[in-house]
Amino acid sequence: MRGAVRVRRDFEEPVRPRSEQVVGRDEVLRRAREQLSRGGSLLLHGPPGIGKSTVLRAMAAEYAESARTVLRCSATESESHLPFLALVDLLGLVADEVADALPAPQQAALEAALTGRAESSLHQDGLALRLAVLSVLRALAAKGPVLLVADDLQWLDAPSAELLGFAARRLGGMPVRMLGAVRTGTEPKEQEHDPYLRAYPPEALALRLTPLSRPQVSELLVARGYTGLGRSTLRDIHHTSGGNPLFALELARALAESPTPPRPGEPLPVPTSLRALVLSRLELLSTEARQTLLVASAGARPTQTLLGSAGRTNAEAEIALAASLGLVAAQGPDGQGPDGQEGAVRFAHPLVSAALYAQATPQERRAAHAALSTVASDPIERARHLALATTGTDEQVAARLSEAAALARDRGAPSVAAQLGLLAARHTPPDGLPGADERRLRSAEDALTSGEIDLAREVARDVLDRATDPAVRVRAWMVVIDSAGQAMADVEAVFPQALADAGEDPRLLALVRYQLAWRALLVEGEMARGREEAAHAARLAATAGDRSTELMALSFQAQMETLMGHPAAPETLEKALAEPQDLRVACDHNGAGATRFRWQIMSDQLTDARTTITRLLGEVRRRGMVESEVHFLRGLAETELRSGHCARALDLAHESLRLARDTGIGEAAGNMFTSLAEAAGGDVHRALVLAGDAVRRAEDDGDLIYLSRALGALGHAQLVAGDAAGTVQSLRRARELEQGLGIFDPARGRWHGDLAEALVLVGEPAEAQDVITATREHAVRLRRASVLAVLDRAEALVKAAAGQYEAAAQQLTSAQDRLAQLGYGLEEARAALALARLRAEQSGRGSYDEAARLFRRCKAVPWLRQLEAASATASATAPTAPSTMAPESLLPHLDRLASTERQVAGLVLEGATNREIAARLFISVKTVEATLTRVYRKLGIRSRVDIVRLAAGQRRGE
Repeated sequence: MRGAVRVRRDFEEPVRPRSEQVVGRDEVLRRAREQLSRGGSLLLHGPPGIGKSTVLRAMAAEYAESARTVLRCSATESESHLPFLALVDLLGLVADEVADALPAPQQAALEAALTGRAESSLHQDGLALRLAVLSVLRALAAKGPVLLVADDLQWLDAPSAELLGFAARRLGGMPVRMLGAVRTGTEPKEQEHDPYLRAYPPEALALRLTPLSRPQVSELLVARGYTGLGRSTLRDIHHTSGGNPLFALELARALAESPTPPRPGEPLPVPTSLRALVLSRLELLSTEARQTLLVASAGARPTQTLLGSAGRTNAEAEIALAASLGLVAAQGPDGQGPDGQEGAVRFAHPLVSAALYAQATPQERRAAHAALSTVASDPIERARHLALATTGTDEQVAARLSEAAALARDRGAPSVAAQLGLLAARHTPPDGLPGADERRLRSAEDALTSGEIDLAREVARDVLDRATDPAVRVRAWMVVIDSAGQAMADVEAVFPQALADAGEDPRLLALVRYQLAWRALLVEGEMARGREEAAHAARLAATAGDRSTELMALSFQAQMETLMGHPAAPETLEKALAEPQDLRVACDHNGAGATRFRWQIMSDQLTDARTTITRLLGEVRRRGMVESEVHFLRGLAETELRSGHCARALDLAHESLRLARDTGIGEAAGNMFTSLAEAAGGDVHRALVLAGDAVRRAEDDGDLIYLSRALGALGHAQLVAGDAAGTVQSLRRARELEQGLGIFDPARGRWHGDLAEALVLVGEPAEAQDVITATREHAVRLRRASVLAVLDRAEALVKAAAGQYEAAAQQLTSAQDRLAQLGYGLEEARAALALARLRAEQSGRGSYDEAARLFRRCKAVPWLRQLEAASATASATAPTAPSTMAPESLLPHLDRLASTERQVAGLVLEGATNREIAARLFISVKTVEATLTRVYRKLGIRSRVDIVRLAAGQRRGE
């Protein structure tokens, strides 16, 4: 819509942002909001399709309602030669509102430019037209804030651009903000956007939009309805699009419209709309040069030397010509490519390579791969080229691909191994050994390891449709079950079929019984039965000599016994850690190493736990075990959170959650733990949202184990947010669930102290004491020192509620000291806060300095905000030295404040800084300072603190 939109209020920061549809631009939006809230102007720039217009529309929608007048224009390339067209868009509907106030020469010049009824040009009308535009903007700004929104500034007609620049440089101090976007190159160039800033007021902020990350591209595609894409497909879309959101959406659309998905090793379908962006330049190349670029596009890391070895004898000259056309990145003066590799060939954008490869015929592609299959330096790359150059089955090719898959597996690249395994299966003859199904199944297991869950499930189902060998079928059933993750209820029908295929074979039965142990836990909520099934699986595996399955079953059994507080837990863990070990099982997230970590962190051995989980994380990253990486990132985050390193824990939790969302692995658990991290070191509102989502997901999956953990996280977030009643409701439910599951170790969920504290707050101290007493019994038996200290902290609150202040203070002091010795920094700070509150309640005086110091050390942002509120309340209610006027004599003078003075005083009461007040009222910081000086003088006070005290006195009726 062009023209003006009017509202009555001044610019202010929107209460609720409206840009949720913008994906992956949090930092850009944050900086943009800061700039606009200060009354500044903003220029967005970046290459085509990067999302400038999307961000521009979102920001314009947020800030349009806070402007009296909104002026818009959107230039187009085909109209860029028409003079004053942008000026017509901007002022055509609003000029009449203020035109009568313009001098006659300015009126005439502006009318001629806007209507075209008379000959008009900058040369002819000169200063009169420039002054007219400036006068119109000043007149509109005098009536209220003006927001000017301009897209595609690169196509703005020259006269309009010059007029805007003239006016912008002279609008200092006026409430006019400009919000625009301009196209710049794919490769960032120094000051490329500078010419467009000439049409902006001074000190405008230029923000470059950069490519999206792979998780952000995935989020974008899901938001636009492209769901169900596998991890490898998402990786290919991200690579081919170069993180460009428009290109990614076009590639996803082409994939959705394609009747058959690409096979392993084949590229994504590139739609005509994207091919057209680059193929026109290819017509300027000779046939030989295009063939050289095709070979380069088929290679993983092409160099001019490699191209020469592949038969492209004129590669150097042909690559130089392609660089001059912008198809490949130019070489540096030292002869190195953009990546620092001598003679390296890198396409200007991955889409150039993809479009070139997609445009070639199958015969041309095979010829390119055949040329590279003998000269590529890496054996994995040679095998891949050989496969893509070969049609039909060939046992020799299949064997080389299987060898390459094993090499990729050893290198920690299971995703590559999965793709090579599928290629090997495709080239395996019907009578080949191993058979095609065996190779497909190994590929599915590699896909599971790499986090490509959908691919693993699809391949396993394909194997089951044909395979008759019981061993192959049971392994395929295991992949199907594992791919269900926490939602094991979705594969209920699989277990009878897997048991039937296993027959009486102890090795196969051990595999199925191990999965039945997980089913008993996750679906039925029967921890004791899960322990029994795991013990049965371990015995069967030992009989069959399957050490890997035996170790996994023992690790599961040890975990169950730990959670149950079973006396056999240490002995079972020792068996799971005994030699001989399978290194892959040892670092699996359900293996003995993970069980050892869980034991350490529940036993308050935080230093040992950190060492264990850090080593495990490094090993699974080396091996490419993505699902285990998700779990171990979360485990390291938990260790840091227990230690009071809240910022570090928050970063690790978000890293784990991003990976979980990218792979579709354990999102419910990721949301649950990230909620705990947010409540400790981030944002309480986000913590509530994440915990609520975790509860819903766990309920949908029928996962009772994670449901109790999610309820614990939700209850904790509610407590930090000040919702004691909500905390009680959530944690009572968690208590009932864990009692039903047979979980008696309080170090597992650690929600018991929160429940007791919330019960005191809602007036149920007797129930709080019951929770403390029952939990303490298990904590003493299991020697959970940190749990006992937290219970003491909660019990002190029960005593304080009964008026036993001295006993409560002694217990809090003891709890704080013990938590400090154990290394639980955040819990230590909470004890210090409880002690400060107790002393303030008891005597009306109390210092929060110690608690503040501890919370700052932990970087516990939500707790610091709680403390600041408590401290402010104490300061406002504490007795103060007499002022020049008593509070009761000050109240009548509030009516003497002017409107702006009342607004400023009101924002001071909300805790706003002078800069924040200036942004919200659209005035300068100096004006705020001067206004506050007048407020102090009129009210007979001396500082901002006195305003808070004055308000407190008014609330008390003083």
